[in-house]
Amino acid sequence: MLNSNNNTGRSIKRIFAAIKIYPDNTFLNLYNKLKYELKYDKIKWVNTYNVHITLKFFGDTEEEHIEPISNIFKEIALNTSRFNLLLHNVGIFGSSYKPKVIWFGIEKSKDLLKLSGNIHNKLKSIGYERDRQNFIPHLTIGRIKYIGDKKMFQKTIDKYKTIQIQKIDVNNFFLIESILKREGPEYKIIETFNLI
Repeated sequence: MLNSNNNTGRSIKRIFAAIKIYPDNTFLNLYNKLKYELKYDKIKWVNTYNVHITLKFFGDTEEEHIEPISNIFKEIALNTSRFNLLLHNVGIFGSSYKPKVIWFGIEKSKDLLKLSGNIHNKLKSIGYERDRQNFIPHLTIGRIKYIGDKKMFQKTIDKYKTIQIQKIDVNNFFLIESILKREGPEYKIIETFNLI
């Protein structure tokens, strides 16, 4: 794999490919309701301007490897039509005994799976193997540190289990740098790839 540690003196960036989500009022109302209803639990909420669907996480990557990645993404974008997604449902990763992440779900989409599949297949040509985990499209909303009342927490999540959240027009995807800071990650767009 092309990733390496920064012990060579080379410039390294922590990068990932993603579809950015621009929350509408329904999304923001639900997000704020969950924050309010779960205010006694320790949850690190994702800033709404940072929400995204990760297509591929690269991690620490030497700067010289960004151009080949970018070239592959340009080719994919030129052969991918714009499409829509529907955000719906609220759920958790982890068990009900030890929940780890709160997410908003994404209705199954052939277009999204095709885009993700193309990205992983084409990246193999420059040494990036497919991720071990299956691609489960979702938006991480909160990372759970501690839950005081697990029953009450589950009751809150269940209340929004089948809610319709937002329709998304996917016109592009991005290569993004993640700069880790104490107050949370700062995301910088490296390049935008417009779909046809």
